[in-house]
Amino acid sequence: MKQVLNANLHAIILIKNAEVLSPQPLGKLDVVIACSSIAAVGKDFNLAGSNLPVTVIDGNEFYLTPGFVDSLVHFIGGGGEGGFATRTPEMQLTDATLGGVTTAIGVLGTDATTRTLTNLLAKAHALDIEGISTYCHTGSYEIPCRTLTGNITDDLILIDKFIGVGEIAISDHRSSQPTTDEIRKVAAAARIGGILAGKSGIVSVHMGAGERILQPVYQAVAGTELKLKQFYPTHMNRNRRVFEAGLEFATKGGVIDFTTSTTEFDLKHGEVAAAAALAEALAFGIKPMQLTLSSDGNASLPIYNDDGDLLGLQVGTVQSLYQSAREAITQHKVNIADAICSITAAPAAILGLTRKGRVATNLDADVVLLRRDNLQIDTVIAKGQILVQQGKALVKGTFER
Repeated sequence: MKQVLNANLHAIILIKNAEVLSPQPLGKLDVVIACSSIAAVGKDFNLAGSNLPVTVIDGNEFYLTPGFVDSLVHFIGGGGEGGFATRTPEMQLTDATLGGVTTAIGVLGTDATTRTLTNLLAKAHALDIEGISTYCHTGSYEIPCRTLTGNITDDLILIDKFIGVGEIAISDHRSSQPTTDEIRKVAAAARIGGILAGKSGIVSVHMGAGERILQPVYQAVAGTELKLKQFYPTHMNRNRRVFEAGLEFATKGGVIDFTTSTTEFDLKHGEVAAAAALAEALAFGIKPMQLTLSSDGNASLPIYNDDGDLLGLQVGTVQSLYQSAREAITQHKVNIADAICSITAAPAAILGLTRKGRVATNLDADVVLLRRDNLQIDTVIAKGQILVQQGKALVKGTFER
């Protein structure tokens, strides 16, 4: 029996007979998008009774997934480890959309002097206006944290786009070498701000290659009411020791993140490729919702020797996010639902983004259509607007040619 939906909204998209991954497989379904929300998910929808134009997309050849959530992007660039000329460029809209990213979280990194929170926030708003959903973390690598209002708690309560703090650097020669008490105070302030603002209050942790690895986090939690799940360590595939420490962290209930942007130098010198890290962690028994991928897009990827001297650097790319997820499926035989989970439902959950990361009625209308024959991105819809179709950008950022 066909269902008839009557809609009195501004725009309607009907995707017919797509293989829906939410990210768990739901089978062949129709998905109706009205304005910026998913209006219905079901079978045999007929919108002939609608008094508005309807765009119909034949989904028979596609997987339909949630829009991808990239939990670590340097919207305004980063780096500068080699001097002013090595500051990386800002992200543009299609850097995200051509890679299926419809939600991104912006951060500062090493440099919180020439890269500022005001600039980060302005860029987040710009990208939001251009078509994707954006959020930010207050702070940067250093503790005490740079903030806009004077403290972390107020930033999270008063500034809508701020959902957490970080990325705080530990076990890294570029960190501020924070004490246990300093890390505790950051987490406590983020926790209070998150509770009062209804946000995750997450502490994003930049993991270096130092000997202590996650010990600063364990020490901060020990003897307190803080929980490991408030800390969200990234770059946990930096080398084998860090990766194995991440597996231990996950067995204790934590969530770990693998970075998809990399260099041939780093891979040859011990970094575990993100796709391989995801496959191995799943095989180890870590639950899919405890494993995420992030791009570190537009960050500098510095190459150091053992003495800490800079040998060179490259730039992270947002599109590496799905490239790694696809590689996990095609080369490492990761279940497609688990791979998609690492870039949708899992990061959305840890970040407290309850309307993101799944395909269900009344959630945000962020979806990606993947070709079933080769898993290439075909169509990207963000906030109900088609931004990419047949692999080409229909919408570009304000200053993109």
